[in-house]
Amino acid sequence: MSSIYDTEVERSGGELQSMADYKGKVLLIVNTASKCGFTPQFKGLQDLYDKYQDEEFEILGFPCDQFMNQEFNDQGEIESFCKLNYGVTFPMFKKIDVKGEKQSKLFEFLTSEKKGFLGGEIKWNFTKFLIDQDGKVIRRYPPQATPFKIEDDLSELLTT
Repeated sequence: MSSIYDTEVERSGGELQSMADYKGKVLLIVNTASKCGFTPQFKGLQDLYDKYQDEEFEILGFPCDQFMNQEFNDQGEIESFCKLNYGVTFPMFKKIDVKGEKQSKLFEFLTSEKKGFLGGEIKWNFTKFLIDQDGKVIRRYPPQATPFKIEDDLSELLTT
């Protein structure tokens, strides 16, 4: 895959969503988990989304259960948990694998474009990727990077 826009992802209801639908927008792509120590970051992510969603910005959440089984099995339970506990309104997609043999094409692309501290593989929940309006992966953030720490990079992209 030569571009992030060359793939499709599965929405929570099972329908396919082309990443090309997000051309021209700044994206923050996050692998999430509902029962993780970093789960409270949902609040900060939602705060960013509320502040910038009218400026061609989207957060895309991808639940993952590959790190100590910290995600619900049921897709509906994942979405309910996020909405009820953190007020999440940004798109949450179908649970996926972000590493290994069944790694999604999207995360295969993201991890090949921006390696982490210990290489390309996702090491934990709430790894974040900032994508510019042209689909270029600008930066990869580790799980401990709070949404607040991403805001300067985000606002700089939105003003260019």
